[in-house]
Amino acid sequence: MLKSTQKKDIEGRADIARLIRAFYTHAMADELIGPFFTEVAAINLEEHLPVMYDFWENLLFQTGGYRGGMMQKHFALNDKRKLTPEHFERWLELFEREVDRQFQGPKAEEAKRRAHSIAPSMQMKMNRSFLPMSWFTN
Repeated sequence: MLKSTQKKDIEGRADIARLIRAFYTHAMADELIGPFFTEVAAINLEEHLPVMYDFWENLLFQTGGYRGGMMQKHFALNDKRKLTPEHFERWLELFEREVDRQFQGPKAEEAKRRAHSIAPSMQMKMNRSFLPMSWFTN
C-alpha cells in the first residue's frame, strides 16, 4: 500500500512550532546567516522559539499573542553586524523551503507571502534615514 504524500496545511500553534523549530535548526547551522543567531545575537533558542511561535501564530491566525519589539531587536543586531540583502534572501530561501517541505495549503502559502513582505520591509527599515525619529526613542 502506498503512503499518501499529501501534506496538510498549517492548522495551529503545534504546526507553527514544528515549522519554526525546523527552520531555526537549519538557519542556525547555515554558513551565511547562522552566525547572526549563534554569535551576533547569541540567542537562547528555547527562550526565543516561543516568541517566534507567538509572532507567526498572530500573523496567520490573528491570536493577539505577539507583543512586538521585533524591529528594535533587529536594529540592535544590525548595529553589531550589518544585515545585507543576501542575508534576507537566504532567510527567505530557508523559510520557504521549510514551509514547502512540511506543508501545503492556503495557510502555508500565506506564511510564505508574509515572509516575502517582512524581508523587504525590514531591509527598508534598516536604512534608518527612511524612518521617523520616533522609531529611535524609548
